[in-house]
Formats: sequence, structure tokens, C-alpha cells
Amino acid sequence: MVDQKSAFAVWEPVLRLMLGDDTERRAARSARVAGRISRYGWSLAHRGSMSPAARSAVQGIQRGLAQVGAEEVAFRAEVRPDGRTTLGLVWPSVVVEPAVGYPDLGVLVLVDGSLPEPWLRRPAPVPGAVPAPSADPELLERTLRERLPDAVGATEEEIAAAEARLGVALSDELKVLHRVARVDWDDFGAAVRAEDAVGCELSGLPHLCAVDAADRHPGWNFGAKEALSTAPDAAVQGLAGSPGWIGFGSNGGDTFAVDLTPGPGGHFGQVILVDHERSFGAELVADSLTDFVLGRVREERSRRHEYELPAVARVGPGGLETIRAAAHPALEVLSVDARDGAPFSLAPVAGLPRLRTLTAMPGTLADPLEVAGLPGLEFLEIGAEDWRVLLDAGAVPRTLKAAAITVRDQDHLPVVALANEILALWDRPEIVQSLLEGDLGPAV
Repeated sequence: MVDQKSAFAVWEPVLRLMLGDDTERRAARSARVAGRISRYGWSLAHRGSMSPAARSAVQGIQRGLAQVGAEEVAFRAEVRPDGRTTLGLVWPSVVVEPAVGYPDLGVLVLVDGSLPEPWLRRPAPVPGAVPAPSADPELLERTLRERLPDAVGATEEEIAAAEARLGVALSDELKVLHRVARVDWDDFGAAVRAEDAVGCELSGLPHLCAVDAADRHPGWNFGAKEALSTAPDAAVQGLAGSPGWIGFGSNGGDTFAVDLTPGPGGHFGQVILVDHERSFGAELVADSLTDFVLGRVREERSRRHEYELPAVARVGPGGLETIRAAAHPALEVLSVDARDGAPFSLAPVAGLPRLRTLTAMPGTLADPLEVAGLPGLEFLEIGAEDWRVLLDAGAVPRTLKAAAITVRDQDHLPVVALANEILALWDRPEIVQSLLEGDLGPAV
């Protein structure tokens, strides 16, 4: 049996810190606060420095998390003017992607292992793609043998085995690279010599691997709101990953890959850089592996594309004035921001085939039931009251793979119960919330 009084006392300094000057309670209104504490950090909305008591409390909570093997705990509390307080502790769940850096509940993952559509996208075929004129396997081999006169490379059987494992035919240049240099980091000196000869830290033939889009997934909260595209003259396809992006080395963090699935303006076997800090895309580094080894690399990087209309549209302050202005067959992501004035109807975008993400701030939708007119929706983020309308009408789109609840202050404590109703439609495990009662006394 949990000792409510002792458990609440652990959190009291944190709640007092977040109440700050207690403006709400001094105006005879209930104050509502929310945040999260992990084993290695915290997200607490407060001004000024943290008091010693609050810091000690946070550290104590972190030690408690470590003892029970939990990574974090989210919390939300309602503090009434007279001091009576209800504190909800929300524990980690396999069905929730935490909202990193924010006090929100997070994203509900309705389909286990699901990814936003852009991270499932496969490369488009480019039948006319050929190696660049600079691709010269013979020159590449002579250069590498001059730089690595004593190196012993992979056999043809080993190269064939790598191709079978990867499910693709390697470019002639990539075969040459491994035919000359066998990378074995047990022989550190030889590995360093190979690195110097090629111009990057090499992966051995058994470690060649394709860039997997799933490994770059940033989470539904960010990924669902992105759109990828490939311009008609692009050298590299706009993808998160490709079975034809074969990583052969790195610069210590980012991956150099030979591109076997180039864009319409690229070359088969070109060298691209996959930035580990980005969730999608790659930069052209050299037209061929020969160019790369000879130091003929591109010094200028292409401008990172900002994905805008017609694939991504934002309606509200600083964006479009109407949803009709966003309506386009290519629309994938629609965000509706809070504004003064009448709420919006979704009728102009009803039936759009590619619209997969809708985020709408509370109070911005004239009729939440119009969500049912979006046949391809896979991610929905709306207010608690709008979710209530959908649930009561049995109109939650079953095409959804993930969902989020945007809460107003008064929705903080009931949000877990609402989330569990949504999860139940997909037979997903419930989120566990512990409720503690306490008294912080009246506002000073």
C-alpha cells in the first residue's frame, strides 16, 4: 500500500517550484502544472533558478526511477486555491513515444512498429542511370594498389557473398575497393593505412550495409509532419533510406555510401553523405568512387530543401488564411493553428488521397466529425474535446497508426483516461497513471 502522504511530500518542492508566483491561485483560480523527470534530466516549466529543495527533490525522484528501472515519469497536477492538490504520475509505456522536452503525454503508437509513410518509401526506378564519366575502375585499382602495395583484398567469393547478403549487385568501383583492401580493425595499422588511402574510415566487406530508413526515424511527433520529395533534376532521391545506399565508410559520425539508386540527375555509383543528425535525405559528395578516392569531391553542399506547399501546409497565424487555400491533390501534412475567429471546416480537403497527417489546435475545427472524410489519415493530433466527439460518435479513423492529444490546462488530469479509450480501439495496453492527493496550503 502506497503511503500517499509520504509520496506526495517527495513531489511537493517540485510543485511549489512550478507554481512560481502562484498568480492563478491568488486570483482564486486553480493552477495546473505539468512536466516530466527522467533519470538523466527534466522538463519543468519554471522561471529563475531551481531552489535547493526542488533540486534535491528532483535528484531523489531520479534515484527512485533508477531503483525501479524506469526511464522517466511524466506528471500533471491541479492545485486548487485552498491548497488541495491532485497529482497524476504517468509511467512509461510501450505504447507512448514521449514528447521529448515537453510536458505533454506524448504520441500514442496504435500500430506496433509502425512508421510514417515517408520512412516506408522505396526508391523510384531510374532505368537510364549510368556511372559518371569519371568512374574508372582501372584507375581506381591502380591508385589503391600504389597507396596500399602490401594490402590483401577480398576474394571474388567473398564479394559475391556480400552481394547475396545485401540483395544488390555492387558497383564495379565498390568491388575494386574491397578487392584491393581488406579492412580488419584487429590489424589497426593496416586499417589506418586503408583509411588514409581511401579518404575515410572504412567498413570491412562483412560490415557493408544499406542505409535503413527505420533507423533514421525521429519518432511520430516529428516524422509524421515531414514530407519528402525528389526534384526532376535531383542527383539524390529524397528518401530516408534505400536498399541501394551502401554505406562503405564514415567520417567518424556520418556515413559515406555508394548510391545504387540515384536521382534522375545523378549517376549510378555516386558517393553520398548520410548525415547522422538528419532524419532523411543525403548529400552528393562525389560523382564516382574514383573521384572520391582521388580527392575530387564537391566542396559545396546543396541547399537543404524546406518542404512547403503543396505537400505541407499550415493554416493560421503566419500561414495560409483558409483550408481551401491548402487543398491540393499532393497535400500530405495539414496543420491548423489557433487563431481568433471562426473555426475551420475540413470540407475543402475531404477525400484528398495523400493527406496522411492532421494536427489541429483545440477549438480550431468547426466539426471534428469531418475528420472521417480523410480516407488516408495515419496520424491525428487534436484537442481532448475533439477526441471526445470522435469517440462518442464511434468515428475515430481506423486508418490511424499513431495519435496525440493536445491538452488545455483543464484537460491535464483526464487525458490519460481519454488516451486509454483510444488505445482500447486497437487493443493496445493501457497507460498507467498513479493519482496522489495532498495539500500545499493556500496561495501566499
